[in-house]
Amino acid sequence: MRVLVVEDKRSMADVLRRALEAEGYVVDLAYDGEEALRLALARNYQVIVLDVMLPRKDGFRVVAELREARRRTPVLILSARDAMSDIVHGLDQGADDYLTKPFELDVLLARVRAAARRVPASEAQELRFQDLVLNSDTRELQRGNRTASLTRTEFALLETLLRRAGAVVPQAVLIEEGWGSDAEVNGATLYVFIRALRSKISKPGEANLLHTVRGIGYSLRGDAC
Repeated sequence: MRVLVVEDKRSMADVLRRALEAEGYVVDLAYDGEEALRLALARNYQVIVLDVMLPRKDGFRVVAELREARRRTPVLILSARDAMSDIVHGLDQGADDYLTKPFELDVLLARVRAAARRVPASEAQELRFQDLVLNSDTRELQRGNRTASLTRTEFALLETLLRRAGAVVPQAVLIEEGWGSDAEVNGATLYVFIRALRSKISKPGEANLLHTVRGIGYSLRGDAC
């Protein structure tokens, strides 16, 4: 399962990442509210662990905008702001849980497990564009009566494209989503993975859905670009 940790103090973010990875979670990190919201809207997370006092956009605003976008991903607010008014405000904005700092790691992990059990089935399992379906639980794509297994990177790329179906997704965005911001990956490597992904999406006789927009990126569309 994939968890997003949003914490501007990098030492704390690293502690949380290591604790969650030891429990078997795949962890993404964001260090400000704008980046947190971008990732939360672009990827399918089982849980978001969210600090409140963040640069660029505070955690309360992040969870409010996430709910305004009709995303129901469980959010656990983790904050030093322990006033009752802050806790009530966070829950009213749409958070599912609120844990104050300092905290015990075992308690945090238990709260994350509890939140993950509340993931809405419809949101956790499928993304769809026309007759193409991505199953997040099995990491398989389905088109018509056939299915195809995806590698971790292929899954991340297709998930990003499905989230932005109809729009052109720049190469840089796909590289970041597929490999991370620190990866030494270029457009040629991305092309190899896109070509493999395209072969799984469209077989002979099926309409091509994954299009190249030369010099910019790629797009899931039902017509030619």
